[in-house]
Amino acid sequence: MTCWTHPQTGAEHSIRLARCNALGNEELNACFRLIEQTSRDDYENSTAKWHAPRKLKEMRSPDLRYIVVEEAHTGTIRAFTSLMPTFEEGQPVIYCYEIHLAPELQGTGLGSLLMSFHATVAANLPPVTKVMLTCFLSNQRALGFYRKLGFEKDAISPEPRTLRGGTTVAPDYVIMSKTVRSRVGDSAG
Repeated sequence: MTCWTHPQTGAEHSIRLARCNALGNEELNACFRLIEQTSRDDYENSTAKWHAPRKLKEMRSPDLRYIVVEEAHTGTIRAFTSLMPTFEEGQPVIYCYEIHLAPELQGTGLGSLLMSFHATVAANLPPVTKVMLTCFLSNQRALGFYRKLGFEKDAISPEPRTLRGGTTVAPDYVIMSKTVRSRVGDSAG
């Protein structure tokens, strides 16, 4: 467990890593409510649509790892990110499934800290060399955040396609990635 202090309010928070099956229903529901609060509109305005049971099922995937941020004095979950080692196009990657922060924690540096944990995991798991994520194109703030952290559109991100009738269908999301250098066997660190 590690600690983080809100730079404006001084409020203390604890940060911990947990397997999905180590989180209780109340904790998973708190994470789900953060997704609902911060991203439901993006889902509803996409082709994916908002589907609570499907999202909850995905969140319970046994291979997911959660990094949970709790208020130190209440234990209330105020932010989290989830990740999974997986394969994309045959390449081992760390996939960021979710990152959600309560509105009052956005813009404080906490999101950058949470995303740095993804890169740290990737750098310490050879042969992983990439962190990947999916972002709705409608979420311009998140896209800017990811770009600032060095994420770029990945080669496997879907492109617009033209149907037989001439109609072009563009995806409403982008797959982004960031290359990381392995630290395993690195004598400097």
